[in-house]
Amino acid sequence: MNNEDIAANEQIIIADESFPAVSESEKTDNPQADKISELSKEGYQLLKGNKISEAEDAFRKILELEDNNNYALVGLGDSERKRNNFNEAIKFYTACLSYHPGNNYALFGLADCYKALNQYHRAIEIWEQYLVHDDRNITVLTRVADAYRKIRDFKKSKELYLKVLDMEQNNAYALIGLGHLHYDFKEYKDALYYWTRMLELNKDAVDIRVLTSIGNCHRKLKTFDQGVSYFENALEMDPDNFYALFGLADCYRGMNQQYRSIEYWNRILKLDPNNKVILTRAGDAYRNTGDYKTASEYYSKALDIDFDIYAALGLALICKGEGKYAEAVDRLSSLIRNDPKNYRLYIDLADCYVKMNKRQDAVTCLENYQKQGPRSQPINDMLDKLKNNKPL
Repeated sequence: MNNEDIAANEQIIIADESFPAVSESEKTDNPQADKISELSKEGYQLLKGNKISEAEDAFRKILELEDNNNYALVGLGDSERKRNNFNEAIKFYTACLSYHPGNNYALFGLADCYKALNQYHRAIEIWEQYLVHDDRNITVLTRVADAYRKIRDFKKSKELYLKVLDMEQNNAYALIGLGHLHYDFKEYKDALYYWTRMLELNKDAVDIRVLTSIGNCHRKLKTFDQGVSYFENALEMDPDNFYALFGLADCYRGMNQQYRSIEYWNRILKLDPNNKVILTRAGDAYRNTGDYKTASEYYSKALDIDFDIYAALGLALICKGEGKYAEAVDRLSSLIRNDPKNYRLYIDLADCYVKMNKRQDAVTCLENYQKQGPRSQPINDMLDKLKNNKPL
């Protein structure tokens, strides 16, 4: 899990259970047709009650009465989809469509399967077939918008979400989807607008994921003080919520209140003691409060799990903070060999050289970075100060 995984929440999905119904008008004087109608109703009722095996029995009985019956094939596809057996479900939906082209329920199920398999282009293609028959189906429109968001087609995704809002002003799917769309494209103010609308519309039934999403926007906008209350409200709903704990810790870090961030890093570690990223973040917080001993313990725990450049850097910075510049130089030089384009390492290494009264070595260090090609304003600024004897 990387930092972005920790920082962001995935879209709130409100499950849509839409099964084909057999109407009373479909009853006939034909005993076999009436039996099929009865079994179909029974199967879908069982499926809605999550009694999948019993539902499958009913659908297979239909196939014994009528080969390739559309209700039975869709029902068996829905059964496999409920079990997350998406490839098996695809077989049933495809079979249905081969005998009953354009069956909306088969199209819908097939598209959802491809979406679940992260085959978004195929899902979009099928949903668009569905929209040919019903271009004002809000459920399908939001699913297509979601899929376009997943393939990072901002324009088409936003267009469809807004179309839904034109049809239904406060549609939750569209508001949440627009929030995630803008968040994905780093348009945090716009994301904040849509998620705040969602929050205002559901004051009596606030979803914790909306609170943490709004908090995350404030983190990204660096309005940390405004994000705190949303994460605190989320923790009132769920004291162990990972995203709320992380968000609060990161907000206090951003507000330079490291001593307060430590509480929340440690609360996460009580729940997940081997989280390398959090161990490193907690180590950073202890180091910034001057508690080098505890910081070293946290960094070492992180490195015992797996190599982490930030934990290794933290240990080097502790050496620097303790005045052990030669050891810090050795550690930073080793990190640069493994990560030669990380400009921050050069900044810290050059600073060590300056503190050792080796300004020319500091200049050489920064020039070595420049020779590689990547541009870095902090490197340029520090080099300018060193060459012109300006205070660092």
